[in-house]
Amino acid sequence: MTHTELAAMPWTRVGKSQPRLEARSKVTGRAEYIHNLALPGMLHAKILRSTVAHGRILSIDTSAAQALPGVHSVVTSEDVLKIIPEPYFGPAFHDQPVLAIHKVHYVGEPVAVVLARDPYIAEEALHLIAVEYEELAAVFNEVEAARSAAVVHDVLKPAGTFPDLKHLAGKRDTNVALDFHVRRGDVAQAFANADHVFEHTFRTQQVMHTPLEPMITLAELTDTGMTIHTSSQSPSFVRLEIARLLGWPESKVRVRTALLGGGFGAKLYIKLEALAAALTLIARLPVKVALTMEEQFYTITKHATTFRIKTSVTKEGRITGRECEVWWNGGAFADIGPRVTQKSGFTAAGPYDIDNVSIDSYQIYTNLPPAGAFRGFGITQMVWAYESQADIIARELKMDPVEFRRINLLRDGRPHATGTIMKDAALIQVLDRTAERMNWHLPFDHGAGTLRRGRGIGIGYKALVAPTTSMAIVSLSADGSCFVYSGTVDMGQGSDTAFAIVAAEVLGLDPTAVRVIHPDTDVTPYDMATLGSRSTFHMGHAVRLAAEDALDKMRSLAQELGMETEGKLDAAKILVRRYGMQAGNIIGVGSFIPEYISPDKATGQSANITPNWMVGATGIEVEVDTETGQFRIVRMENVGDCGTPLNPKIVETQLSGAAIMQLGAALYEEMDFDEMGQLRNASFAEYKIPGIHDVPAIVGTEMVDSYQHNGPFGAKGVGETGTYGVASAIAAAIEDAVGLRLTSMPMKYEAVCRALHASAPQFRSETSQ
Repeated sequence: MTHTELAAMPWTRVGKSQPRLEARSKVTGRAEYIHNLALPGMLHAKILRSTVAHGRILSIDTSAAQALPGVHSVVTSEDVLKIIPEPYFGPAFHDQPVLAIHKVHYVGEPVAVVLARDPYIAEEALHLIAVEYEELAAVFNEVEAARSAAVVHDVLKPAGTFPDLKHLAGKRDTNVALDFHVRRGDVAQAFANADHVFEHTFRTQQVMHTPLEPMITLAELTDTGMTIHTSSQSPSFVRLEIARLLGWPESKVRVRTALLGGGFGAKLYIKLEALAAALTLIARLPVKVALTMEEQFYTITKHATTFRIKTSVTKEGRITGRECEVWWNGGAFADIGPRVTQKSGFTAAGPYDIDNVSIDSYQIYTNLPPAGAFRGFGITQMVWAYESQADIIARELKMDPVEFRRINLLRDGRPHATGTIMKDAALIQVLDRTAERMNWHLPFDHGAGTLRRGRGIGIGYKALVAPTTSMAIVSLSADGSCFVYSGTVDMGQGSDTAFAIVAAEVLGLDPTAVRVIHPDTDVTPYDMATLGSRSTFHMGHAVRLAAEDALDKMRSLAQELGMETEGKLDAAKILVRRYGMQAGNIIGVGSFIPEYISPDKATGQSANITPNWMVGATGIEVEVDTETGQFRIVRMENVGDCGTPLNPKIVETQLSGAAIMQLGAALYEEMDFDEMGQLRNASFAEYKIPGIHDVPAIVGTEMVDSYQHNGPFGAKGVGETGTYGVASAIAAAIEDAVGLRLTSMPMKYEAVCRALHASAPQFRSETSQ
C-alpha cells in the first residue's frame, strides 16, 4: 500500500505527526523519574565488586566496615541465603546470584553491600571490607572459551520462563549456553559447483548501552508485601521473577516505573531489583540501589562477536550457498543472550535469496561482564559481517555493489533461510530509495591529493521477537475522558503518544484527550517487555483491541438505552443517561499474541518464525585523509520500512537517532580489558560516545511506501531499524575512498592510519610529490 493509498484510508489520526504527550513535563522538569524518588527512613546501598575475573571466595571480613560510624549494616551472600534459599535469577538461565556465592565469575561482580543513610559513608565503608580469593583460570575470548577446559559455570539451571527458550539446556562441562542451527539445501555441493567461493572472518567489540539515566531501583515493604520502584523496561517480568525468588504470590509484589532516561536494552528483565528486594527484607527499611555511570559497565553490555562467513557465487554474481559460524561473547551470565543468539542467529545469512544455507550460532560464557539485549538485538553484529562481505564480493566480481544486492535480495513470496515465507518486507524499495538519495547513478568524485572520498551502502533486516504477549485496558469515563492502561515503558521512543493515537483513531477522539497510564503492575496489565521494536506491533494491537472492545460495549449500551440513532457515540452522554449523573466507566480489554511455530531443533526450519520483518538501509559518504587516516562522515542517508508510520515525526527521529547511536559502536566505543579481565575505561572520560560534532552535516531520513498487513493500522516497529547498515556502509565507503577493507570494529582513525601506511604506499608517494 502506497502513501497515496494510505491517504485514502478513512483514518484521521494515524499517520499524522503529533507532539509527544510528555513533552511539556520533560522540558519543564516535572517529568517523573525514579532517580528523584526518596522515601522516609531510606537506606542507600553501595556495592563492593570483585577484583578478580574468576576465583573462589575464601573469606570476607566486614568487621571494620560494620564499625564505621553511620553504617547501618554490611550484607553478604550469607545474609541473602537466610531469606532466599535459591538466590539465583535470569530470564534464560537462573545463573546469576544476588550476591556472589562461594566464587566470582568476572571483575565487577557484586560481592557485598554496605547500607547507610548517607551514601558517602556507605561508599567509604566499602574500602574497609577485605576479601580473599583463590584465583581460577579465566577465559575472555568467545572462540577460545567455546573450546576451553576452564568452565565458567559448573551447573546450568534453565529458567524455562519463555516459550521460545523452553528447550534451553546448555552443554554440560562446556561454556556453551546455547547452540542454534539452521540447515537448508546442500551447502557443500553449492561450494563444490561454485564459480567463486569467498571466506572471511569479521569481529565486533564489547560495548555498553550508556543510558544517561543510570540504573536505579528502590524497594520498600508495605502492608501487602513489597513495592519496587525501578527504572525498568520490563516491570511485568520483574514482578514475576521477584515473586518466584521470594516464594510469594505475584499479588504481594508491586512494580512501578516512570519515564526512563534511556534504556536501549540495558534495563531489561531483572537487573538491580533482586538485590534491592533482598536488602529491603534484610534491613526491614526502604533501600535505594543507584548505580554510577561506571557501575553500569559491570552490569550489562552488548555481545562481542566473531563471525566466520563463507559464500559461493556464480560468475554473474548470484549467491548459491552460504555457511555462517557465529560466536557470541555472553560474559559471565546468560541474561537474554540465548534469545539474541537464536533470533539474530537465524538471520546470519542476510536478507538474500540463498537456496543452500548452514548457520551455527553459539552463546558462550566468558569471564567478562554479562551481555544481553542491546538496540538491534544482535542484528548489527550480523549485518556488519554479511554486508561487508557483500561489498568484498561485488568488488572482486567488478560489480556495482547496489546491483549485486538487488539481484540477490529476497522478494515477498520467497522462503527465508528458515523456510518462513517473506511477507511485507520492503527490501528492494529500501535499497533503491537509499541509492536514489545517495545519487548512486551519478558519477562520483573520489577526490585527489591527500583527501579522498568514498561512498557505501548497507542493508539489513530484523525478525520481530515472538511469541510474546501484550495486554491493554481502555477506560472511558463519564465526562468523556479516555485512559489507556499499558505495561509498555516509554524510554524516549514516544510509545505513550503512539498508543494515544491508536486509541483515539478507534474511538474518534483527539490524541491529546487520551491519557496513558505508566506501568504499575497493581494497575496496568501484563506486557512481556519493552524491547526489540515489539511494542508498536504487540501493544499497538492490544490497545486497538481494547479500544474496539470499549467501542462495542458503548454501542451495546447505546442500543439498550435507545440512543443508537443520536449520531456519533459519546461515552459521556451514554453514561450520564445510564446512571443519571456523571458516573461509571466503559471498560475495554485487549490482549495480543502473534502466531509462531518453534524452529526445528536440528534444522532451524519453521513455517512461521516471525510475524514481521523490519528493514533498514544506510548510505554513507566519507572523506579520508590519506596521511593521518582520519576520516569524516560527510553524509548519512537512512531509509526504513515500518509499514504505516503511526506518528511520522517520531519515526524520523527514531530512525536518525538509531543511526547516530550506531555510529558510536562503529567508530569509537570499545570496552578495553587488560589480560586479567579488568576494564580500563569505565567512564565517559575514556569511553567515547558520539557527540554533536560527530554527527554528519547531512543526515537524511525516509520511510518507504509500505504496509504491514498484519500490523495495527498497517504498522510495525522502527526503534532499531536505523542501526542495521551503518557500520558496513562506513567500511564500504572507506574502501571506496582508499582501497582498504576493515574487518573489525570499531573502525578508529588509528586503524585506518596503520592500514594505509602498511598496505597503500601509493598514497604516500602521491602526496609527497
